[in-house]
Amino acid sequence: MWFVPLSNTLDAHGLHDIKPYAFACSALAAFVSPLIFGAMADRHASPVKVLRGLSFATAVAMALACTAIKFHWPPALVLAFIQLHALCSSPTWSISSTIVFAQLSDAKQEFGPIRAMATLGWMAGCWLISALSADASTLAGYSGAVMWLLVCAFTYFLPVLETPRAVTNLSWHERLGLDALTLLKNHDHRVVFITVALFAIPLCGFYPYAPPHLRELGFDHTSAWMSLGQVTEIIAMFSLGALLNFRLKWIFAVGLSFGVLRFALSALNTKAALLAGVILHGASFTLVFITAQIYLDQRVEPAWRARAQALMALMNGGVGNLIGYLSTGWWFAAATENNVTRWPLFWNGLALAVAAVLVYFLIAYHGRRGGVSRNAK
Repeated sequence: MWFVPLSNTLDAHGLHDIKPYAFACSALAAFVSPLIFGAMADRHASPVKVLRGLSFATAVAMALACTAIKFHWPPALVLAFIQLHALCSSPTWSISSTIVFAQLSDAKQEFGPIRAMATLGWMAGCWLISALSADASTLAGYSGAVMWLLVCAFTYFLPVLETPRAVTNLSWHERLGLDALTLLKNHDHRVVFITVALFAIPLCGFYPYAPPHLRELGFDHTSAWMSLGQVTEIIAMFSLGALLNFRLKWIFAVGLSFGVLRFALSALNTKAALLAGVILHGASFTLVFITAQIYLDQRVEPAWRARAQALMALMNGGVGNLIGYLSTGWWFAAATENNVTRWPLFWNGLALAVAAVLVYFLIAYHGRRGGVSRNAK
């Protein structure tokens, strides 16, 4: 309800120039807050309580950002509130994943269908925004703020997780969660983290620029059309239990290959091809990012899992998204001349970038069968 309409909402309120920076706010936040709150959930407070506080803060920050956009406050102030929202919301995904994984007896079989519920929520949000004709309105953000308050209330009904025993005499390095970087010493962990970060870079061209391309080709209610990507996302998530019987290497490889095909189809610059690219987005997303989350749950020691998920959020939402939103914004400007975007050039450039990530992964990833990797601190 916030992320998909944001591009059109900024355009409608004369804030096109800050769009790359607005999307990059989530990346800046991912460098800081997931590790801090992941460390907190591992060592100090119940993850449920951490999620509760973050949900309330996110609702407030989202409402402030929408107010700034609606009443044409200075662009710098708009960005400041969007950044505040990002700082509050960024850790929620990794914390939520930690809560879910703690309740599962077999993550390989159970996580995919449960994660699909979040995708259904994403789709419902897109449909509701289009039904309200709020695809370019701050009403989208205000509605999202209400939903975050509902999330906050729902945390009171979540199973109570044991509050971690407080750890004393921690260094600032450990309090900030930076000790999670130790996980990068493991070769395959490092390759997975780097692959996710690299894949996130071209992916950042999808969210801000697919809706304007849809609109240019004559589609209305772009938020609803964008939700088609979640159809294959749900199919892939329900299929993960069966797919994970195969080597993780090939699941990642197929997901990256779908990413190449998704952008190549968009480059054809026709209605059918662009919609096909949107549809493939979901399968590509799931087979890379959700498989990576399951990989961490299976291969990292329990005491490190919240920080491992947080480090994944940093590599994806931080490193990948910061470079991605700024670089794809530059690439979009380079592919646009006299206010006319050369869409085949733009999308083919992103397809080549994903192809390079695929080659890196196939060469670098070794893989192994079974077991949990022991983290050497």
